[in-house]
Amino acid sequence: MTKAASGGRVKHTPIRTCIGCRQAEGKRTFVRIVRTPQGVVIDPTGKLAGRGAYVHRSPACWEAALKGNRLEQALRTKLTPEERTSLAAYYEEIKADE
Repeated sequence: MTKAASGGRVKHTPIRTCIGCRQAEGKRTFVRIVRTPQGVVIDPTGKLAGRGAYVHRSPACWEAALKGNRLEQALRTKLTPEERTSLAAYYEEIKADE
């Protein structure tokens, strides 16, 4: 293990890739979208069980993820109109915050 300057261990930062822009960063910088048995939902904790995909909080990444079938490919499922509507509503919240 690599040691920090203070002599302790360096904490491992999980790296994930945005499905919108394809850039890899630390997991905490993303919004996780997860496929559960109940459907596709936003996972604010990042700990829900199920297949997940990560998107930056930027409107450009959300547009790219929702525009084509990138999200469907990443989650290996078909999005229902209701799921698309809920994800688009979350995207609108993000856009309003900027």
